Amino acid sequence: TAFNGVEALDIAKRETLHLIIMDVMMPKMDGIQATMKLREEKNIPIIMLSAKSEDYDKITGLNVGADDYVTKPFNPLELIARVKSQLRRYVNLGSLAGTSAQLGVYKSGGLVVDDNEKSVTLDGEQVVVTPIEFGILKLLTSNAGRVYSIEQIYEAVFGYDGTADDTAVTQHIKNIRAKLRTAGVAAPETVLKTIWGVGYQWKSET
Repeated sequence: TAFNGVEALDIAKRETLHLIIMDVMMPKMDGIQATMKLREEKNIPIIMLSAKSEDYDKITGLNVGADDYVTKPFNPLELIARVKSQLRRYVNLGSLAGTSAQLGVYKSGGLVVDDNEKSVTLDGEQVVVTPIEFGILKLLTSNAGRVYSIEQIYEAVFGYDGTADDTAVTQHIKNIRAKLRTAGVAAPETVLKTIWGVGYQWKSET
């Protein structure tokens, strides 16, 4: 337990953590700043918890590296379900468990999504992504050409069967595009395409 963001960072350095539930409103350093600092070194799931429910606040949290966002007041059972979902996703992505030789490598132009190494590279250079971002990339690149709705992405990647969070999925897609652009993809929206009124599609490059 940490009572402010500074304590959270100190604990994260000393302890082996599998998931963080991060409150936004904390003294000394708030949850947004703490998450930004954590993401410089840690790739573990972070669920942001806040009384703020406006889309802007949710987008800010997701944009700095949170994997999921729960607003107060909340049903404790829903939070537990989201924690379990994130832990399953984290283990499945290999951050806590071993990998399988049967898993695939998905290539699109210079982009390689390697499910053995749980890595994303562009022209041999690593692209740092969160577990959720990796899950979305793996889903879309391994099924290039297929259009997935927000609901399908939410179910497949977040592993949560509740009502799909449009804002969360949309923001993660934006984050992926921004990282691809920074890595050297000139127009990531042409490969990670928005199919208006339907969902998202990966257009494979050969």
